[in-house]
Amino acid sequence: MMNTTDFKQKFYLNRELSWLSFNDRVLEEATDPNNPLLEKLKFVAITSSNLDEFFMIRVAGLRHQKENGVTRKDIAGMTPEQQLQHISESAQHLVAKQYMYLKKILNALELEGLYFVKPRDLTKGQLEWLRDYFEREIFPVVTPMAVDSSHPFPFLASKSLNLAMLLEKIERTGDDDNDIDVKTAIVPVPSVLSRIIALPEDKERKGCHDFVLLEDVIRHFAQQLFMGYDLLEAHAFRITRDADLYIDEEDAKDLVVEVERQLKKRQKGEAVRVEFERGTSRFMQRFITQSLNLVKNDLYEIDGPIDTTMYFRFCGIPGYDKLRYPEAHPYTPWSMIQSHEKDIFSMIREKDMLVHLPYESFDESVVNFVMSAATDPDVLAIKQTLYRVSSRSPIIWALEKAAQNGKQVTVLMEVKARFDEENNIHMARRLEKAGAHVIYGLVGLKTHSKCTLIIRREKDGIRRYVHVATGNYNASTAKLYTDLGIFTCSDTFGADASAFFNLLSGYSDPPVWDSFLVAPINLRERCVALIDREIQHVKNGENGHIIAKMNSLLDSRMVDKLYEASQAGVKIELIVRGICVLIPGIPGVSDNITVRSLVGRFLEHSRVFWFNNGGREELYIGSADWMPRNLNDRVELMIPVKDTDCMHRIKNMVLKELEDNQKAHIMQSNGTWVKMIASENKVCAQEYFQKLAEQRSEQEKMTLKQKFEPYVPVK
Repeated sequence: MMNTTDFKQKFYLNRELSWLSFNDRVLEEATDPNNPLLEKLKFVAITSSNLDEFFMIRVAGLRHQKENGVTRKDIAGMTPEQQLQHISESAQHLVAKQYMYLKKILNALELEGLYFVKPRDLTKGQLEWLRDYFEREIFPVVTPMAVDSSHPFPFLASKSLNLAMLLEKIERTGDDDNDIDVKTAIVPVPSVLSRIIALPEDKERKGCHDFVLLEDVIRHFAQQLFMGYDLLEAHAFRITRDADLYIDEEDAKDLVVEVERQLKKRQKGEAVRVEFERGTSRFMQRFITQSLNLVKNDLYEIDGPIDTTMYFRFCGIPGYDKLRYPEAHPYTPWSMIQSHEKDIFSMIREKDMLVHLPYESFDESVVNFVMSAATDPDVLAIKQTLYRVSSRSPIIWALEKAAQNGKQVTVLMEVKARFDEENNIHMARRLEKAGAHVIYGLVGLKTHSKCTLIIRREKDGIRRYVHVATGNYNASTAKLYTDLGIFTCSDTFGADASAFFNLLSGYSDPPVWDSFLVAPINLRERCVALIDREIQHVKNGENGHIIAKMNSLLDSRMVDKLYEASQAGVKIELIVRGICVLIPGIPGVSDNITVRSLVGRFLEHSRVFWFNNGGREELYIGSADWMPRNLNDRVELMIPVKDTDCMHRIKNMVLKELEDNQKAHIMQSNGTWVKMIASENKVCAQEYFQKLAEQRSEQEKMTLKQKFEPYVPVK
């Protein structure tokens, strides 16, 4: 019933177009009246950053399929060639909307005294300062490159900004006719210089903060780069290249060496997109596009400054806090506040602990956990999986310290984590130098699980402390992503964690797990069984109810199973931030399914799966989305939440997100999304959790103050 081609084409969305819909939801935050002005600008920048990665990976992959003659249709019945055509149309529309929003934001910034100006509009004093700046700071760095029969089209790095110039030199021959010599040249805009240049305040523009773009400065003074030529045209353009790594893991003698070899090729991948500044002549567009072996659909005409990711840094401009979100502080985790113990191991022995990032502190919980283990004389070993770590990771520092202190440290460092490969290899070598045992990933699989095991000798014997989370051990993203993590010293979790790490580090056969659900071993089968159980409850006359929160829903078998459950009468509420190929509300197919996406200040990253189970509720958290790569090609980990208090908190979290009427987009039965911003009874889940963490922290301060308040005798 679920496998016919007609069914799939009618009731499934294309993965890539679904992702573009997600990026459109991100862009819509640039118009949300609840967002401060500089935060709106940041969402415009995020949209560009997302698009860059999309073209470098997803579009590049489809181009390879098309070039290799692949005609196999995707889940929505589209060939690679058809997908590329639809992507081009959707992305062109998205970019046009992005720059329309950008203009409105920049106009609004002028009302706040922040102006982006062109050199031609500067005052005399500003122009003199800029000329001096150009000659001192810019001119020595700029390298103009001629393009002619002696100078072939140069290699230009991916995502680098360049100026395409058309030059004319008139040779005086002495008679009435002159020889006109037209040349083309390319000037790379130096990435080592700040692209947004702040101009000194001018008395003629008192109270105005003026900024000029680097490419505009180079263009304005370009005559100094091409003495003897007249400048006919100078427009910016930017190339995006294929950045995926093509690693032959089976034949690679050393996986790390092979990854490093492929990293060197990343900047030299084939071009997949070229962006031109509006106004670029057809001649120049055709010349550059043909030089890059691109076609019309790969060309994007930009009505504004190319690459809005430059605004990320600008959004932090000092003195304009009123144009940003109020500063968010991570607070002491509620589980730790409630504990009667002082050190983290005693806290975990007392009770399982839940941490809700970024509202609660990563440093006070996760970093404290690993650092305490590094210096605790009773700790014998630390084992951890690392997928993405920050470049200045306190986790790496703690693991180094632990190894130097003679503890057995074993780390699986995933060197194939996209765009973090180089950093992860560097961190892994640091750990090896300190004396840790490092596993550089597994052949054929990415290790995406987030798990730490600490073995400690105590009075009553060896005890194992386990941390399992939905997000990476990354101190930077822990301030930006919403994630969940659980600390426990349960014997069953400890035994499963030991077996899990033995599986990763050796040749052990998969064990019979007590609590752990591990992909690609038993995670998919267990999820299917949990859905089937809800279907059976409905058949038995009970309520069937599933609430699932994830980043992406793409796996066709899981979607089919959800459709089957919906048809059986199971109520299904999905919170899917990104890609979702399932379509809700289709009569007779998905009537009982709703899908919402939360896009806000923080990136929703936690994965939660809640099954009613006839009133005997079961709730799970984990690292895996319901995507083929997560269920088939990655080592993922999902665990049941057994502690009653932890379960209660997570359930309340999910229910609050289902109530959100400020940041929630609702998918319609035609696959489109609608954002409903309520004017009354407003519920913004992210604001609620931030205030809740703050209130709990203030409550604890008051409690401590009362405990130490001096006695005042009654007079």
